[in-house]
Amino acid sequence: MNEHRLDGKNALITGAGRLAGIGAAIARELAAGGANIFITYYRPYDAAQPWTSTDDEPQQLLAELGTLGVQAAGQEVDLSRPEAAAHLFDKANAALGPIHILVNNAAHSENGGIDTLDADTLDRHYAVNVRAVALLCHEFVRRFPAGATGRIINLTSGQGVGPMPDELAYATSKGAVEAFTVSLSAAVARQGITVNAVDPGATDSGWITPQIKAALEEIIPLGRVARPEDAAHLVRFLASPAGGYITGQIIHSRGGL
Repeated sequence: MNEHRLDGKNALITGAGRLAGIGAAIARELAAGGANIFITYYRPYDAAQPWTSTDDEPQQLLAELGTLGVQAAGQEVDLSRPEAAAHLFDKANAALGPIHILVNNAAHSENGGIDTLDADTLDRHYAVNVRAVALLCHEFVRRFPAGATGRIINLTSGQGVGPMPDELAYATSKGAVEAFTVSLSAAVARQGITVNAVDPGATDSGWITPQIKAALEEIIPLGRVARPEDAAHLVRFLASPAGGYITGQIIHSRGGL
């Protein structure tokens, strides 16, 4: 048995609406390992961002995944809605069956320091980055088939290794994700579920300008910014049988930074 294969597993990956994004790279990597894939996306958020994306990218990704010989389905969903998690799992279960791998990749991010911080900004970050993650994990555990092995992998950021003064609300919400990851891992370990978080570092997923890229390359010990595939390879390892004894960890994949 190949310890990195995912045959027979069903994976739910949030925030996979852009072909250049980390979510899409994770979907491709897990599908290449044999997992069936259910993705979520929310085009109004992507359309409001400075990066380039088109409305048909989720459908392009699903078509691409289908060529890998696995089942692939998706759903547009606003994860800030409290009922979104249960609705999403209903759709994923109907399309694929029980979910064995949950990747919480979707995130809400706005720049802003202490001078502009207010309740609405905090609430927007909390609704997607904390509440939705927690409720998706709840649905995953509540519906998890007895006797199976499961994986929850949360995407986090670098707020634990250095300050992010211009992204205070985002850093606050991602700090909560890390704390939640550690405590949830202990709560569900005896059910055969591992829970980890991945910090992919500065990743060239469409937002990095040439100037930012050049500056980062000067300070990252490995000499380059991350590619989406770097995070995807790590997520696949954690999702596979090879990663089955790793839980409760915050793993920083930052090129040495």
